[in-house]
Amino acid sequence: MYYQTENPHGGDIYGGSIILDYSANVNPLGTPPGVLAAAGEALQTSDRYPDPYCRALVKAIAAYESVPEETILCGNGASELILAFCAAAGAKRAAALAPTFSEYAAAFRLFSGETALYPLHGEDGFLPDGGFLPWLRERRPEVLFLCNPNNPTGRLLPPELLRETLELCREVGTRLFLDECFLELSEGGRSMKGYLAEYPELVLLKAFTKSYGMAGLRLGYCLSGDGDLLGKMAARTPPWNVSTPAQAAGVAALGERAFLEKARDLIREERPRLIAELDGLGFWVCPSEANYLLFRGPESLHALLLEKGVAIRNCANYPGLGPGWYRIAVRTGEENERLVAALRECV
Repeated sequence: MYYQTENPHGGDIYGGSIILDYSANVNPLGTPPGVLAAAGEALQTSDRYPDPYCRALVKAIAAYESVPEETILCGNGASELILAFCAAAGAKRAAALAPTFSEYAAAFRLFSGETALYPLHGEDGFLPDGGFLPWLRERRPEVLFLCNPNNPTGRLLPPELLRETLELCREVGTRLFLDECFLELSEGGRSMKGYLAEYPELVLLKAFTKSYGMAGLRLGYCLSGDGDLLGKMAARTPPWNVSTPAQAAGVAALGERAFLEKARDLIREERPRLIAELDGLGFWVCPSEANYLLFRGPESLHALLLEKGVAIRNCANYPGLGPGWYRIAVRTGEENERLVAALRECV
């Protein structure tokens, strides 16, 4: 919890009169009704402890991902699993891109580790350039954190680059921690789960948060062919860390393929419209394959929007960005029109 510390993330709608939240990148359709029903029904057994091994959920994930059950570890959201990984890895040197999700370096720092950052640039579309792999070979970090699609840029990493990176990680003795939490809401993204059996260096992070609108329930999971690592991670999480409603909701969510496809269709339709509106307002917009957009505008924009009850993600605290950089979700057409109207008033 961020007690006595400024919350560095989006989604905090509780401290003011927020009527439109564009700071969190969850499914624009919200939570599937079947998931809400499953969580509600599970509340009837709140007098019992949850299954400490998430048996039904692990079985459902294994079927959904087509992976063995022993490659799965569930957690109380992706953030808990990031912490558990950093605690279990026993590493002191990590590497990541900049900008990217800040929790990797923050969690790694808790265990006295340092994270070297490879800068991304707008002129390259915020994708790694040809110097990335040589830089990685020279650095030889014990851990490499990557996010696909990257947060906050919304860019998918090229599949060939991911394969080359994974091969290089094996060569130099680096664990690749690959965050795929936004992948199912992206355009054309492909998971690296097919490499788990061959590459025990690979750890995949997944979450129900974004895809199924379950941010408040807190549920994520890791996939890895390294059973010893997953065991160490499990030993560094509290017992009963995944609640009974969250487990039931996760099982139900994995059957909501039609809901997920409907959300992808909506995002595919609304993203280019939102890009065109931002561009028309004179903002530089990063190309995106995800359900969110990174753009550059006036440094006071987020404060002006807050006065209108609209929250966007101020990206000033991202290494490699700074004041004037923002991230917004792609939401429904009606909500997007309201956001654009507020933006026009501000500029």
